[in-house]
Amino acid sequence: MALPEINTILYTTSLGKHMRPVFRHTVKLAQALKAKIVILHVVEPIGEMGSALIKNYVSDDLIKKMHDEGINEIHQQMHARIEKFYEDELDNLSEKVDLDIEYALVEGNHIDSILKEAIDRNVHMIVMGAENTFGHHSHTTQKVVKHAKVPVVVVPTGKQYD
Repeated sequence: MALPEINTILYTTSLGKHMRPVFRHTVKLAQALKAKIVILHVVEPIGEMGSALIKNYVSDDLIKKMHDEGINEIHQQMHARIEKFYEDELDNLSEKVDLDIEYALVEGNHIDSILKEAIDRNVHMIVMGAENTFGHHSHTTQKVVKHAKVPVVVVPTGKQYD
């Protein structure tokens, strides 16, 4: 039996302030394995109650415009974070780091979306943070680890870990 090939890594991000250690490990793994990184951010849709309230006060055209602008802003934020990472951590290295990065932004339930993207994009590994934005163990991470069909690397995201 041959060793498993890992040429695509799915990096999931909440775009939170403690995600850099997770991305740092993703970059190191991708570099060592010569793998492509797919950066995934999942946006959960507004619930039925919120959606109903908004529709009572805002036109459909304005809702679509706000949605599209919000999605565009998240895309820009994802790109800006990677540029900042390059600037802060990779530009000064003695050896040039060349990464193959693809950006993915999907709407839906976090767990289902991550698992679906892993299958649809035929990734060979998922890298995630260990805590949610409140500093508690991530329910999303636990469920992805339980149901993923590929290895999941979980990186601590607490304030003490760099």
